[in-house]
Amino acid sequence: MGKEDLKNHRIKRKTVQILWGLLSNGYLKGFVKGIIYRGPLKKLCVPGMNCYSCPGALGSCPIGAMQAIFDGKHRKFAFYVVGYLATIGLIAGRFVCGWLCLFGLIQELLYKIPVPKLHIPAGIDKVMRYFKYAVLVILVFALPFFFRDKMGMGEPFFCKFLCPVGTLEGGIPLVILNEGMRAAAGALFRWKFLLLIICVLSSVLIYRPFCKYICPLGAFYALFNRVAIIRMSVDTNKCINCNACLNVCGMNIDPKTDPNSPECIRCSECIKTCPVCALSMKQRLTK
Repeated sequence: MGKEDLKNHRIKRKTVQILWGLLSNGYLKGFVKGIIYRGPLKKLCVPGMNCYSCPGALGSCPIGAMQAIFDGKHRKFAFYVVGYLATIGLIAGRFVCGWLCLFGLIQELLYKIPVPKLHIPAGIDKVMRYFKYAVLVILVFALPFFFRDKMGMGEPFFCKFLCPVGTLEGGIPLVILNEGMRAAAGALFRWKFLLLIICVLSSVLIYRPFCKYICPLGAFYALFNRVAIIRMSVDTNKCINCNACLNVCGMNIDPKTDPNSPECIRCSECIKTCPVCALSMKQRLTK
């Protein structure tokens, strides 16, 4: 393994991320007319963060669907989504985060902008990582259950008040392309736009900050990293403690000591950079 292998691997992963982004947002008519696709494919969820309201989106956002879990009208769909995502997590953990999430790709590209990077102290970073689990429990599940409108439907709190993905992929394109949406944009849109600007600027300074600290879907998949069928393995007899894997990891994990950390997005760059091939991705059935 060497620099050339790592370079080729990064090109391969970026290619997969771009192709998946184009495939899952292939409704060109939406971008031309400023409308949302509402065909039969919208009954299916994409595995990664991808806004329902994006003019090109062909599938539904899994987080948006999970927020409807306590809504009587959509409960069956929401439970299907939870089972669907749990199956993905049980098979490969956070693989989707590293290979199929369009917003993850956007953050990675922003991080490539050549400016001094921000180092967050390990102690603070560790505490901040728990925030995404709080977002999952409180905004995605708890608040939609306890706070409902007059029709008995839960509010999509995360999508409505916090999610920068929806603003970038759905809000901004629709406001630009649809005159009616421009007229309707108000204080909430301005708030979401401010959050998006903060997310963009922080992505220039920090590697995938949304994924590390906010994303509830990443938090959901993270629950399965240690028990997934496909997970990381370390050959301690081969490992020479050179820390090459630690140095290349954008998620600030030490793969040789915690290869299946909940924070690992399965990008496999540590595998490609290991000079003695001590790291590998293997299929392991949990007893």
